[in-house]
Parts: sequence; C-alpha cells; structure tokens
Amino acid sequence: MNPVIALVGRPNVGKSTLFNQMTRSRDALVADFPGLTRDRKYGEGNYENQRFIVIDTGGLMGDELGLDAAMAKQSLQAVEEADIVLFIVDGRAGVMPGDRVLADQLRRSGRHAHLVINKTDGQDPNLVASDFYALGFQSQFRIAASHNRGVRSMLEILLPTPEEDAEIDGAHNHPGIRIGIVGRPNVGKSTLVNRMLGEERVVVYDLPGTTRDSIYIPYERMGQEYTLIDTAGVRRRKNVRETVEKFSIIKTLQAIDDAHVVILVIDAREGLVDQDMHLMGFVLSAGRSLVIAINKWDGMNGEDRDKVKEQIRRRLDFLDYADKHYISALHGSGVGVMYESVNACYESAMAKWPTNRLTTILEDAIAQHQPPMVHGRRIKLRYAHQGGSNPPTIVVHGNQTDSLPGAYKRYLENSFRKVLAVTGTPIRFEFRSSENPFAHKVDRMTPRQKVKKDNDEKKGGGKPKKARQKSLKR
Repeated sequence: MNPVIALVGRPNVGKSTLFNQMTRSRDALVADFPGLTRDRKYGEGNYENQRFIVIDTGGLMGDELGLDAAMAKQSLQAVEEADIVLFIVDGRAGVMPGDRVLADQLRRSGRHAHLVINKTDGQDPNLVASDFYALGFQSQFRIAASHNRGVRSMLEILLPTPEEDAEIDGAHNHPGIRIGIVGRPNVGKSTLVNRMLGEERVVVYDLPGTTRDSIYIPYERMGQEYTLIDTAGVRRRKNVRETVEKFSIIKTLQAIDDAHVVILVIDAREGLVDQDMHLMGFVLSAGRSLVIAINKWDGMNGEDRDKVKEQIRRRLDFLDYADKHYISALHGSGVGVMYESVNACYESAMAKWPTNRLTTILEDAIAQHQPPMVHGRRIKLRYAHQGGSNPPTIVVHGNQTDSLPGAYKRYLENSFRKVLAVTGTPIRFEFRSSENPFAHKVDRMTPRQKVKKDNDEKKGGGKPKKARQKSLKR
C-alpha cells in the first residue's frame, strides 16, 4: 500500500504549494487567498520510485462555525485517513494562536504528526525554528515550498525506500471510469457526489460556490473502479469577480477534458437556463460522453414536472443520444440507475472498431443515400477507419471531401451511431481527400486559354522552336 500523507494547518501557510511540489503538478489551486482549498484533495507523488498519496486540506483555525466547521471536519477526516500527518506552519508569521489550537487537536487525535516550518527562505532557519519548539513536536522540518527547498530531504526521511524500482503509471492517478460532475453553483453537485459515494466526502453546505477546486475521488462499485471528479460551480462570466473563482472555472473545464463521462447536473426547480446550455457546449467541444441529471425532482407537482420535461425535450432535441435522468440527490431516488448510463457511455467512448466494419457501414450508407454532385462531379467516399477514442473518431477517405455538406455529415454520423449502437457520446468525423498523383499532368485549360497559349507559342512566347517542331512530329 502506498503511504498517505495529509497536509494540515492554518489558512495560507502554503499547504497547496507544498502539495504541488510533492506531486510535481498543478492539480491544486495556488493563490495568496485564505480559505482557497475547502475540500480534501488527493494527488499522487513519487520520490526515488516510492509512490505516495498526498491529501491537501482546507485551512483550520480551531474555532470554526458554519461552513468553516464543515471544512474543519474534512481536514480531520484526512488526518484519520493518513499514515503521515504534516502540520504546516508559517515561519515568517511565527507561532499563532491557531497553531496552538491545532497542535492540541492533533495530540488529542492520537495521530503522530510532524511539524513542517514553511517560508524559511531568506531567514535564519535555526532562529525561526526556535519559536516553534513550544508547540512540543519532536519531529521538525524546515522548508521553503515555493522554491522546493528542503522538500526532497524531508521526503527522504519520511518515506521508506522500496526494495524494487517501480515506474509511475499515470492511469493509477485516477483509476477506472472517470466521471466529471459539473453544473452551475448550488444545483446539488456535491450532494450527488456524496450520494454516489455513500459517504460525506466533499463539503455540502447551503451556499453557492462551496466547492472551489476539482476533487478526484477514486472508489469501487460492484467490482468496477470509478473516479468521481467534483468540480466548482460555473457561473456566467459577468458574475465572476474573484481571481480565485476564475481559476476554479479553468479547473472545471480541465476536469471535463480529463473525464470519460460527464454528468451535467441541472436544477429542476429553476429549469434549463442559458448557462446550462453553455456547459453542454463545453462538454460537446471536448468530445466527452454526457449524462444529464435533472436534480431536485422531489417535491415538485405534476404540472411543474411536465413543464420541465417539455423544456428539456424542446431545447435538448439535438442531444437525443444523451440519457436524461430525473433524480433527487438528497434522497437518492434515480441516482443508482445513472450508473447504467455511465457504463454504456464509457463502453461507447472507448470502443475499438475494425476498418473493414467501418468501411462496410460507409458503403451501406452511400448505397442508401449517395453524396451530392459538386461542379458536375459526384463526391466519392472510399473507405473509413478509426482515428481515436474518447471521443470515438472515424476518418473517411475520398475525393472532394471538403465540399461535403453538413447535412450529409450528420446523416453519416446518425448512420454510424445506429449501426454501432453508440450511446451518450458524440462521434467525430475527419474527412480526407486523396491526392491525384497525375493532377499536374491533367490539362484543365479552357478553350480560350488553349487558343491564347497557341498564339503565344507562335509568337515565340511558348516552347522553343525545336521543341515545338518535336511536339508537332508527335
């Protein structure tokens, strides 16, 4: 088992910066803004072929209420999950009252913690460390996370050296089917995540914008591995004020790109709004499989439900291939059924098809409805092969493919989708025209151009005399 390291401490002491150094990534948001990390965030690191898991947590002050209390609960759960607890303090600020409170909480938890004094660059490390001896931690490290100083030597002491070398496999970072949960703020994304997991893994609080980062949560259900990606709510651009929230939107779009299947959560009581449509556009542009969850379905009367269904049917007619589920994340109704759609979407997105089968489907589609004529010549489509997965990409070769109308491309997509039984995922097509090796030898001049050429040659402007005579003999 890979060791688990939890990073805890007051807000703005550099936990997320240390997280990024340990995982060699930009997976955690980093900004000079207290309270940025509100949930547990998991990352995988490697030092000297020893893999480990890092948990970044929200800042703790020791006397949290309301939302801060929910954040504190997440951090304390991370401490319970960890094999190694790193208590991060700010070397420039010195010992703060919140540090003393947290030190007492860690001692009461019974977990052995190591004191990590961050931001020691430009200072006398021994002088800085002397202030923190009063906290009573025997194990102490002095680092500058922003410059990656002291981090490697700390890991060398904390981590056991593996007996055999092992390579890092990127797939282990986020195993199984990656499910991205996206939607506007306060539509119930985190509630849905907790319902799908069966535990309170992310902060759920009645306040828009609670989740500011993307949280990757691996788990297993009925023998199948999944990774849930809980993302920050995306609001309209004019409503984005804080720089931190702008970074959160970027993380949401990155999470969409990283997912195999995206579950778009819509608030049934507010109906389908423009921002929901924009999010769908992001998902489709990324080529990801889509499942639509209309949440908060409980408590609505029959008339309101009919209005929502009619709106969904009318505005999402172009997404007839995406499954739609009417659910209550709070009570769990309809949530379990979504896994069938998720699994079917994943199988379609990652499917592999042989070239002969795709070419046969193409030939059958052409036989039923031939491509149109362009400039008196019919467009010819010869064969097809697969060009990639997630999204499934089909490459079609032929002549004059650049002139193929959009309506015929949609006809081909529907034909392939029907025969291949593709569910929930868009199919991308690439059309490539074959080059004619004899194109440079084909005389494409009009009669008027030929007369002009003959006149030029007679006047000496064309081929040399000997060449013209040789041409005439032929």
